[in-house]
Amino acid sequence: MTGITHHIPDDQIDAFVAGGVPHAFAVVIAAHLSMCDTCRARAEAAEMVGGALLDRLAPVELSADARARLMAALDTSRPLRRPVRRSGIYPAPVVEALGGQPPRWRMLGSGIRQQILSADRTGSLRLLYIPPGQSVPEHGHGGLELTLVLQGSFSDSEGSFAVGDVETAHGEIEHQPVAGQGAPCICLAATDAPLRFRGLIPRLLQPIFRI
Repeated sequence: MTGITHHIPDDQIDAFVAGGVPHAFAVVIAAHLSMCDTCRARAEAAEMVGGALLDRLAPVELSADARARLMAALDTSRPLRRPVRRSGIYPAPVVEALGGQPPRWRMLGSGIRQQILSADRTGSLRLLYIPPGQSVPEHGHGGLELTLVLQGSFSDSEGSFAVGDVETAHGEIEHQPVAGQGAPCICLAATDAPLRFRGLIPRLLQPIFRI
């Protein structure tokens, strides 16, 4: 996909390739890689470097029963699942996070909706639906947030973000994203800490909406 101007930071791609990214962020990065030729090439290069480093490692002698344990594990492994495919605006990693079902939106107010796809101590993953011209409450961040645009667009103090673009927000950024005109803005967002809302009402509702 061309026209993408906001990409995943290199350190996040390297961590993803190494398997060191929490689930919520891994889904966002995998979805972006499926849409972005530039970042996918960057990830493939990191995989090649990792493979070359593994080839340089000295071989390790296996125990006598290693082969038997390996074969036993293969015998008890689950059958391979069919590969998940893109559906509409949703890349395959998002379709998988949705369990192959359409989003089940929950209203947040002012026409804004969300569906929480996963949440644990390492972070949360959610879909957001923002009507054209509507803004989300102004907020800062207690940690990292990656937001991938799947449909429509939004803009804030950091710039304008269209389909395939990723905004990387951290503790130093306070913003109030506003959806562009045209199609509603649908985003995939991962966070590893609660947002810091300025307004009283969003702060009061925050525990209910788990934002």
